[in-house]
Amino acid sequence: MAGPLLAAPAILRGAAPDAPIATCAQGKLRGAAVDGILEFRGVPYGGAVSGPDRRFKAPTAPVPWIGVRDATRLGAPSIQAPRGDFGNNEPAPAEDCLFLNIWTPALDGKKRPVMVYQHGGGFVIGSGGAPWQDGGTLARKHDVVVVQSNHRLGLMGYLYLGQLLGPEYAGNQGLQDIVAALAWVNANIAEFGGDPGNVMIFGESGGGGKTTALYAMPSAAPYFHKASIESAIGPGGKTPDDATAMTREVMRRMGITDPRALLTAPAAQILKAQLGNAPYLSPGTVPPPGTPAGAQPEIMVWPFIDGTILPEEPFSIGAPAISANKPLIVGSCKDETVFFFQGDKSAFNLDEAGLRSRLSNLLGERTSAWIDAFRKARPKATPSQLYIAITTAKPWRANAVKLSERKAAQKAAPIYSYILDYRSPDFVPGTTYPEGSPHASDIAMKFDTAVRFGPKRPDRLKTASNMGEMWANFARNSIPSAKGQVRWKPYTLKRRETMIIDAQCRMVNDPEQAERLFFANEPNAEREQF
Repeated sequence: MAGPLLAAPAILRGAAPDAPIATCAQGKLRGAAVDGILEFRGVPYGGAVSGPDRRFKAPTAPVPWIGVRDATRLGAPSIQAPRGDFGNNEPAPAEDCLFLNIWTPALDGKKRPVMVYQHGGGFVIGSGGAPWQDGGTLARKHDVVVVQSNHRLGLMGYLYLGQLLGPEYAGNQGLQDIVAALAWVNANIAEFGGDPGNVMIFGESGGGGKTTALYAMPSAAPYFHKASIESAIGPGGKTPDDATAMTREVMRRMGITDPRALLTAPAAQILKAQLGNAPYLSPGTVPPPGTPAGAQPEIMVWPFIDGTILPEEPFSIGAPAISANKPLIVGSCKDETVFFFQGDKSAFNLDEAGLRSRLSNLLGERTSAWIDAFRKARPKATPSQLYIAITTAKPWRANAVKLSERKAAQKAAPIYSYILDYRSPDFVPGTTYPEGSPHASDIAMKFDTAVRFGPKRPDRLKTASNMGEMWANFARNSIPSAKGQVRWKPYTLKRRETMIIDAQCRMVNDPEQAERLFFANEPNAEREQF
């Protein structure tokens, strides 16, 4: 047992008499029937991770309860910067944030594929309750079970005290939380109509980085059978010394010298130290007016390679051996960095001098080489189009190609490569630059929630239907497919087969070949820069 039995939180008054009740290892849960599927929200998969005895340590086991626990409300997300109200009645962030959400067609004992999503937001913001990644449509249309978790983020999830306070502070506690969620799924998902022997993990952006890490983690290996890494960033290649240096910088900002003070400091004070007093800036952008001289930028928080929890930098030399037999999808959006520059309208109206000035901050003496290579491949591109293409290639396309190459070279399980290339005609706000397929536009596509978020153009909705079906079928039988679309062939080093996802999908061998050959010879082209 994980501890004393606790009384369950009060059941919502007016709960439907036919509300679904499921039994997990900790007790009974009352969910809700919504649009033909069943939802269970705010389900605890771990115990307390707050207080001087638990902060910055591995997650604890969930505590059983008596009675029937209400599972119709989202659980608290991790401590993070304010990000607005998404209209989903999410609670305020809290240290104790180990909750997950489940969408299932029925509690009937059927063995459905299970899709466990890691949310984006780098390693610092986000939650498993964002409405555009609602798992209901996938569950309803494709007879799958979808699971998403909240887990520790930012310094609460990745501040490392092992070198300062001892081995009980192993670090990478945010990744350990996700493994705990996967273990909970393994033990309990059959009750929710899912098959613990057929689990897919997937994630976008920072969630792609988390999924990349899970793909190399021995503790996660028993709990999943395939993966999809989408527009991935991270995990970053930091060492324990790097992680300790980050901790010392946090202490300096907080004005403390004893690391044990971090165990009792208010969480808001730790978050303040993380955020600094100046925004993180993408290379080539200018600090906004009013930024004080000498301002402290936000600390960029990443996992580190600790040798045990995360024993290696995933894909740094080859694909992780521990997941050799697990099929993989890897890809990105065609126009990733349109998303990141939306607050900087001048990025979409560059002249040649502006292009070179911005890229020189990112590429240094290699600026001309990058511009020449991409201009040769795209002779009609404007300076702004070249800027988006180059900053998308470094790192997103470079990283996706690297992962695809190294998984294909392993010759153990198939790797499927893609580029989302839905060419949205909508303009970036305040400009006449079409937004295309920017970073994060894939979320409403693969969850097939595009009808709820964004324009309802038929070609956009068809793209979402295609992508959602492909991902659900990959979860089902390890082969991504959609009715009426071309067969998705595995990626090989000889032909570099890549699915271009759109309203009408197509297979292309070695897309953007000239650019790929160029950045293949650039050192660390795939490293995160934004």
